[in-house]
Amino acid sequence: MEQAPHVPAADHAEHAALAATVASLQPRAKRELAELVAFRSVADPAQFPRAECEAAARWVVEALEAEGFRDVALLDTPDGTQSVYGLLPGPADAPTVLLYAHYDVQPPLDEDAWLSPPFELTDRDGRWFGRGAADCKGGLIMHLTALRALKEHGGVPVNVKVIVEGSEEQGTGGLERYAEAHPDLLTADAIVIGDAGNFRVGLPTVTATLRGMTLLRVSVDTLEGNLHSGQFGGAAPDALAALIRMLDSLRAEDGSTAIEGLASDAVWEGLTYEEEDFRKDAKVLDGVELIGAGTVADRIWVRPAVTVLGIDCPPVVGATPSVQASARALVSLRVPPGVTAEEANRLLTEHLRAAAPWGARVGVEQIGSGQPFRADTGSPAYEAMRSAMRVAYDGQDMATAGQGGSIPLCNTLASLYPEAEILLIGLSEPEAQIHAVNESVSPEELEKLSLTEALFLTSYASGKH
Repeated sequence: MEQAPHVPAADHAEHAALAATVASLQPRAKRELAELVAFRSVADPAQFPRAECEAAARWVVEALEAEGFRDVALLDTPDGTQSVYGLLPGPADAPTVLLYAHYDVQPPLDEDAWLSPPFELTDRDGRWFGRGAADCKGGLIMHLTALRALKEHGGVPVNVKVIVEGSEEQGTGGLERYAEAHPDLLTADAIVIGDAGNFRVGLPTVTATLRGMTLLRVSVDTLEGNLHSGQFGGAAPDALAALIRMLDSLRAEDGSTAIEGLASDAVWEGLTYEEEDFRKDAKVLDGVELIGAGTVADRIWVRPAVTVLGIDCPPVVGATPSVQASARALVSLRVPPGVTAEEANRLLTEHLRAAAPWGARVGVEQIGSGQPFRADTGSPAYEAMRSAMRVAYDGQDMATAGQGGSIPLCNTLASLYPEAEILLIGLSEPEAQIHAVNESVSPEELEKLSLTEALFLTSYASGKH
């Protein structure tokens, strides 16, 4: 067993004082998170007014200005959304650390299924519930809390840049394109992406890999218009039936993703994700089997995963006895490290076209993408984070995990700044239920990770790691 390094008594006292300050800032953190959650900042004007995102962005601007950030700006990104940037200068010879979060959120889905209003932060069962509480408005509050604590203990020891994205959940690539066009803006020695999460509540974790993604809208047309199923059914080609066959072809019998030319046999080496734990986290119904092959970690962190996100077809209520002339689906493909989003998109498109029966006409439109990511976990910044997490989590060692989701900006930053060290931490542990109804954040995790970040910035600045 690795022996924990000796920590001088003076450092213990400093750590305890910093921890006490972070704890004292939690009421403010809760109040501000409630203000942020109240913005219905879904970056899709077809679902919520653009004004909601604009108001959330202005809140971020005001928060950064209040903390003394300079050059605070609303960045109009190419996808029509706004990101927020600010610079907090530190000592002249100090390294620069970029802190990332996003203020846009997923739609609330079925608001009636929430136990409390999705855009009203609600304290229940020891957690704070609300859309974006963990993903990723809580990430911004984590950054602010860490910086405020450091200010009360001699100041922030590094130069800090903050970038808060406005369309991460939409996958439309606005900030990536903006960063590519302004490559000097986000330069940093280390980058902390506050949009991941611990493997378990109380288990300090950094995320070392992310799957990329491609998002396609596929349309199928077979007839000039719908036909009476009694008069024409049995010979007239049904577009919905054709689409169902195409979508079914994307999976093997065991549920594994089976796209021609796309490997699905990678093996995860690292933290183990037990099947029973996964069943509990995913809330799989009794008697229902998991899909795919290999370990759970293999399946969700380093192998591709296709998901049908939605289908346009007649609802059951009000449906008529008709052969459908057209149908559409939205298909997501998560891409493991080692495969580019462009290659995955090509393979998925070719597979869908080849799988279309009866000569059905197929249209495919890519509407979102993001590259996979793999971090260098042996870098000095990771050693600083390891030290910080050990202190903040009362001696627990840092775990390294993967994440099945995508943060498209990561690979863009890695490409633009190949010397920068990129770390992923955050509040989206399994109980947070991000992207689902009743999303929540653990206040204990918010406190410990705010302390972690403050300790990390101190350690990274001093080189004592």
